[in-house]
Order: sequence, then structure tokens, then C-alpha cells
Amino acid sequence: MPFSPIPRGVYPSVTSLRAKDLADRGIRLVLADLDNTLVPYKVTQPPQAIVDWKEELEAAGIQLFLLSNSRKPGRAKNFAEKLGIPYQGHSGKPKKAGYLRAMERMGCTPKETVMVGDQIFTDTLGANNAGVTPLLVEPIRLAGNPARYVRYAIETPFRLLGKGRPFL
Repeated sequence: MPFSPIPRGVYPSVTSLRAKDLADRGIRLVLADLDNTLVPYKVTQPPQAIVDWKEELEAAGIQLFLLSNSRKPGRAKNFAEKLGIPYQGHSGKPKKAGYLRAMERMGCTPKETVMVGDQIFTDTLGANNAGVTPLLVEPIRLAGNPARYVRYAIETPFRLLGKGRPFL
């Protein structure tokens, strides 16, 4: 669904996306946003729940890949290294080029890939544009930046539409 801001479901968190369910749908690659998707902004260490989820994915034959727009020097790299996963910073979401580069690096097609993120106008729009299934998660934390409240309010209609289109 190119240029669509509508996700394929809205989920409480990344850890609610069960590896078995993803594998049963033919998924081999999970592209994941970092900030407010895997961890709150400024958190530098992967929590045990994320480590466990990554291991669950790997056990099901699914690779986790960090696809971030973070412009903070080393943020995506350092987090990915601590988690033991490949990454791509400055991905340029919602442009499809970053998604295509990541899939090419991992040897996967759009049909075998999902994008998990917390934002409609970067993660979901970009995934749809690249032919990747977008799975939206609730943001971990809104506090700290008033602009986030405005952005998430604007995204509300698309989140509601996405809730009616579950992938899993």
C-alpha cells in the first residue's frame, strides 16, 4: 500500500509481537525503530525484555535489525552493538531507500519483512512506501517534548484505522 499512513495493526509494545506468529506469516526480518519503540529516548542499554525478545526472534529464524533516524552520533551504533544486531543510522525514513538498503544487506524481500515503529509519518509511511508490512506500537513515553503530543494527536485517526487491520 504505497504512500499510505495506515499500519497493519497497533500493538502495545514490540515484545507483544510473538516470534512464532511472525514466523508463521513468513517473516524473516524485523526492522525496528529505536527511540520510543525499543526503548525510551536517551536510554542506552537494552533492557532484559528486549534482549529476550531478540533471542525469541532468533530462535524462530528471524533477524532483528535496527533502522533508526537518530542523528545523535553513535546512538544507533552503540545500542545495536550492545544488543548484538545489525543497524543503520540516519536511515532517512520515510524515504524507501533506507528500507531497501537494510533488506538488501540482510538478503530479505519486502514480503519477508516487517517494520516495527511508533510513528505514523516515518515508520509506517516509509514501510508502506517500500512494500514492507508496517506494525505500529504504542510509544513508550510521550513526556519530555510537547511536539510529540501534537504529532501523536495528528496520527490518531491513522492509529485507529490501523487497529482494524491487524497483521497478527
